[in-house]
Amino acid sequence: MLSFFHFSIFPFLRFSFRRAESETMVPTHYHLILSAILFTIGTMGVLLRRNTIIIFMSVELMLNAVNLSFVALAQHWGSMDGQLIVFFVMAVAAAEAAVGLAIILMVFRTKETVNADELNLMRG
Repeated sequence: MLSFFHFSIFPFLRFSFRRAESETMVPTHYHLILSAILFTIGTMGVLLRRNTIIIFMSVELMLNAVNLSFVALAQHWGSMDGQLIVFFVMAVAAAEAAVGLAIILMVFRTKETVNADELNLMRG
């Protein structure tokens, strides 16, 4: 019976068998609140921690929080622009992760520490 109405010429009957979108989707503001919390945690990690690896992970957390906002708003507005931006942000984050970890590794080999307070590589 469902398949008959699903392919019938009466689209209003087909709609009655589907769930409403508000029942199945998480509201957008939940995603935005989670994104704000993740971004705040990342900001606190950058400002308060001294370990360069933790600072690096906090920056990645901030990038992922922004990506979550882009995806949530793109889904809310029914646009693909947010997902396209997320694709490029993830590509830049992957490159940044590779280069950043290589730099941290080279600094650790020369200074034998990853503490940001003890690193004075640029001072002559």
